[in-house]
Amino acid sequence: MQLLSFILIFFASSLINSTAQTKSWIRINQLGYLNNSVKNAVFVSKEDLTIGYFEIVDDNEKIVFTGTDVKSFGNYGAFKSTFRLNFSMFNISGVFKIKTGEIESPSFKISPDVYDGTADFVLQYMRQQRCGYNPFLKDSCHTYDGFIVDHPTRTGEHIDVTGGWHDAADYLQYLTTSATAAYQMMFAYKMNPNAFGDYFEANGNKGENGIPDILDEAKWGLDWLNKMNPEKNVMFNQIADDRDHAGFRLPNYDSVNYGKNLERPVYFITGNKQGICNHKNRTTGVSSSAAKYASAFALGAELMKIYYPEFSSIIKEKAFDAYEFAKSDLGVCQTTSCKSPYFYEEDNYIDDLELAAAQLFTLSNEAKYLTEAIEWGKVEPVTPWMGTDTMRHYQWYPFLNLGHVNIIKSNPENILIKKYLREGLNKIFKRGNENPFNIGIPFIWCSNNLVSAAVTQSHLYRKMTGDSTFSEMEAALLDWLFGCNPWGTSMVVGLPADGDYPQDPHSSLWIKENYLTTGGLVDGPIYSTIFNYLEYLKIVNGDEYEEFQSREHVYHDDYGDYSTNEPTMDGTASLTYILSALQQEGSRLKIK
Repeated sequence: MQLLSFILIFFASSLINSTAQTKSWIRINQLGYLNNSVKNAVFVSKEDLTIGYFEIVDDNEKIVFTGTDVKSFGNYGAFKSTFRLNFSMFNISGVFKIKTGEIESPSFKISPDVYDGTADFVLQYMRQQRCGYNPFLKDSCHTYDGFIVDHPTRTGEHIDVTGGWHDAADYLQYLTTSATAAYQMMFAYKMNPNAFGDYFEANGNKGENGIPDILDEAKWGLDWLNKMNPEKNVMFNQIADDRDHAGFRLPNYDSVNYGKNLERPVYFITGNKQGICNHKNRTTGVSSSAAKYASAFALGAELMKIYYPEFSSIIKEKAFDAYEFAKSDLGVCQTTSCKSPYFYEEDNYIDDLELAAAQLFTLSNEAKYLTEAIEWGKVEPVTPWMGTDTMRHYQWYPFLNLGHVNIIKSNPENILIKKYLREGLNKIFKRGNENPFNIGIPFIWCSNNLVSAAVTQSHLYRKMTGDSTFSEMEAALLDWLFGCNPWGTSMVVGLPADGDYPQDPHSSLWIKENYLTTGGLVDGPIYSTIFNYLEYLKIVNGDEYEEFQSREHVYHDDYGDYSTNEPTMDGTASLTYILSALQQEGSRLKIK
C-alpha cells in the first residue's frame, strides 16, 4: 500500500513537471504567517491534474517540511484543478517557498513579526485622503465648503464644514463612511492599543505629538463630524455629489463649480427622499445617519478625554442627543446622487441604533442603554448580506455589526448575541467551504470591504467565545486580501513592499502625478455580470491578469476599472482592527 502511494505521488509530481510548469501557480499570503496560525496555500492549474503532496523549502532550497494534507476542489473560476495545501503544523520561523514538482510559490515569511507596523501602514492612505489641509500634498483643498441644500429655511447659507476625508478617488464626503471609519479606527485602538505608534503630528505632518497616530486620524474625522452636527437635531449627511465626477485632477486644484464658485453643496438630513438633480434616493428616516453620529461621538468622548477634555465633553453631549434624534424618525438616510444612478443604498438602520445604544452604555453605565441595545440586536440578529449571493451597492452597511461585539463585552454571559455572531459567520462559511479559497462573500462592488468585515467578526468571535469553528475561514479571508486569491495579488497598495500589489489604482493622485495610494485597500473582485453592466468602465493599460479572469469574477489592476481597483477610505480603516490584533498576537509569541 505504501509503495502504491509513493508511485501515485511520483506520477503526479512528474505530471506537473512535464505539462503544467507555465499553467499552474501556488497562491500564498504574501505578507506571511504567524507561527501558531492556520496556514494554507492554494495550488491552481489550467490543466486537469492530481497532486498528493507538497514540499516547503528554505532559502537554501533545503526541504524542511513535506505536507500531505491536500484537499482537491476541482474546477474553480479560470482553473480546471485546484487544491488547498494545509501546512499549519509547520511553525518554524524563516523565509520559505512551497513547491509541487517544478511549480513553486513566491517567498513568504513565518515569524511573530509579520504584521508588525501594518495597522500604522494603512494610515498612510487615510492621511492622503484628508480634506482641508492635506499633509501628503502639503497643501489645502476645499476650504470654501460649503453651502446648505435641502434645509427648509437655511438653503443657500454658508456653513464651515471643511475637513474630514475624501471618500475614494472622488472628492465626495459622506457621513455614512466617515463616521464608520472613525469608529472602526477608534475601536481598533481600544482593543489593541499597543499596536500603534506615534510618528505623526495631529495635522498629519511627520513628528511625534504624544498621541497615537490612529487617534490623531480618528480625531481628524471627529472634528469634521462635529462641524456636520453643529447643533442639536441639525445634521448634514454629505458634501458634494456626483457632479464631482468631472475628470481626474488633484484635490487642491479642484475647480468643479456647483453654482456658488468653489463652495460645494452640504446636504441637510431631512428624513425624506433627496436628490436635487435627475435621481432621487430612497431615504425613509434619519436613524442610520444620526445613530452613526451617536456611536462615533460616544467612543470618541471616551478615548479623547485624556488628550482633548473640552472636545470630549462637547461630543459626549452630542452623542446622547444624536441617539435620541435617531429614534425620533426611524428609517434609513441614504446618500444622494445627481447625474448618475449610483449612490450608497443603505437599507438597514437597526444595527446603527444597536451600536449607538451599546456605546452609550459603555460611556454612561446607564442600564437602559444596554437593554435597548439588546432589543435592537434581536430585531436584526445577522447583518443581511451574510450568506447572500448579491446585494445593491452598500445596501447592508456597515458591513460589520460591532453593536453585537460591544454587548458581549459589556455582558459576557449573553449567549443570544454570541449566537447571532455565530449565525452570520456560519452563513459565510456555508457559501465558501466548497471552493479552494474558502471565500464565502458575494463579489459585489467593494467585495474586499466584506472580506475585511468577515475576518474581523470571525477573529472577535473566536477571541470572545473561545470557539475556533471558523478559524480556517478566518485565516482564508485574511490570506485572500494578501495574495491567496485567483489573481495572486495583495489588495493593499504597497503591502508587502516586495509583493504583487495594485500598482495602477483608480486615483487622480496616481494618474496625474504617479503618487501611489500607499496603504489603501482597493475595492476587490466583482462579479463579471456587474462589471459588464457598470457604466464608464474601460481597461486602459491592458489586463496583466487576463488568464485568471473568469465568467464568475474579475479583478483588474488598471486605473480605468473603478469597480475593482479604486481604494476606499472606509475599507482601509476597517483593516486597522485585524492588522493590529494580529500584531498583538505576534507580540505575545515573541514573549513566549
